[in-house]
Amino acid sequence: MVSSISHMLLTLLSTSLLLCTYFHFAKAQGGSQPIVHGLSWTYYDSSCPKLESIVRKELKKVFKDDIGQAAGLLRLHFHDCFVQGCDGSVLLDGSASGPSEQDAPPNLSLRAKAFTIIDDLRRRVQNKCGRVVSCADITALAARDAVFLSGGPDYDIPLGRRDGLNFATTSATLANLPPPSFNTTSLLTSLATMNFTATDVVALSGGHTIGISHCTSFTDRLYPTQDPTMDKYFAGTLKSTCPAANSNNTAVLDIRSPNRFDNKYYVDLMNRQGLFTSDQDLYTDSRTRSILSVLTGSQGEIRANCFVRNSDNVALLSSVVEKEKEAWSAF
Repeated sequence: MVSSISHMLLTLLSTSLLLCTYFHFAKAQGGSQPIVHGLSWTYYDSSCPKLESIVRKELKKVFKDDIGQAAGLLRLHFHDCFVQGCDGSVLLDGSASGPSEQDAPPNLSLRAKAFTIIDDLRRRVQNKCGRVVSCADITALAARDAVFLSGGPDYDIPLGRRDGLNFATTSATLANLPPPSFNTTSLLTSLATMNFTATDVVALSGGHTIGISHCTSFTDRLYPTQDPTMDKYFAGTLKSTCPAANSNNTAVLDIRSPNRFDNKYYVDLMNRQGLFTSDQDLYTDSRTRSILSVLTGSQGEIRANCFVRNSDNVALLSSVVEKEKEAWSAF
């Protein structure tokens, strides 16, 4: 189950088209790629053939009115999947047996509207198809469409999840959702339990290309002293938004394109403008910095042939020699 969650979240959150083609490739291979037993690319083809169009049509309307809800749905799916699998348990209300996952500290800031949207989608789907589609699958589709409709890649996902019968405990929720205060060492250690590599963690963190955060999730980087890894201008802007450590205001996660699913989040990090410690430390830590870095200025080269380094390009070297001969012959 952990492996399947890893593939799902990586595909969902990464701005890398390579990762986002994983499910496309698996489907093209007739399902030969490993997916959880019981899931299928055609699961609802007979019982609810219009499922995906119902979800996407409604979300287009939702996002046209408020594109910010895309981040809310994406985060809801992430918080569902990382605790005890993508089983829709985060949607469950509490009961006499204990508080719901929604009452756990990491979930208190989940958007109330996201839950409302999922329930509205469930109602629309059930009106068309009856009670055949799980809330877990609806949440997964909503998150996929949140990525696509906010500018990210589109991709297929296998369906057939069942809704969980129990919600996770508060301790389990806390243990499986890394807080924004984690540095890279803590983040890598935590996600290694789900078989995530450093590259996986960098890709997953790219989900912060859309969305907002409450000040209390990052003001420890501003007060009482400013985090030296934070750009001074950026810090000044944040202090205006969050004048005190306990401010109730919010700030965008990606200052360059807060409502568009793109790679600007990584540009933020390279300019020391990551909002959370868990974000900015990815560019500070040598284990992940190289994954984020690009060559500019006099670094690297402009290849004559994309598949060969210039130093190994015999044709290019021959051309340079001939040009030098022609230059000398002119004297």
